[in-house]
Amino acid sequence: MTRALLLLGLLLLAGCGFRPVYATQGASAPALAGLSQIDVALIPNRFGQLTREALEARLERGGPGRVHRYRLVTNLDLSSDAVGVRPDSVATHVRLIGTAQWTLAAEDASGATLAHGTARDVDGYDVIDQQYFAADLSNEAVQRRIARSLADQIALQLALYFRHHPPPPS
Repeated sequence: MTRALLLLGLLLLAGCGFRPVYATQGASAPALAGLSQIDVALIPNRFGQLTREALEARLERGGPGRVHRYRLVTNLDLSSDAVGVRPDSVATHVRLIGTAQWTLAAEDASGATLAHGTARDVDGYDVIDQQYFAADLSNEAVQRRIARSLADQIALQLALYFRHHPPPPS
């Protein structure tokens, strides 16, 4: 019974035009080809390093060393809010909001802008009394999660761009 439902579900997905974005063959293959040809520009500060590292991990699926035809420039903003505040004005929960404005440009003499977009993520951590080292570790862990989430969103937006605008053959 389970196999029959699974098979029916797959047939329904195929009938509605579903195509995996990251397919290595078929109509979605240009997305992976395009992603692997992107050079990620340097992003300043520690949060920028984390985001760039996450982006490169998602874009270099074909392996490093490929020809770069595109350049991805990302501007990041990371803000924080004290959400949980005790009566003595001490914060007990911090919310971090990460926003990435990205631009994809041609890596040729024209440098034409091909696509741009925005990614956003919100996460937070609890602040425990007199545990400053723990708060620093929690802050860095949240920044890593936000960086990975922003990289996922940007990679998906770029894959959708390349699905509709396939790169020229190598």
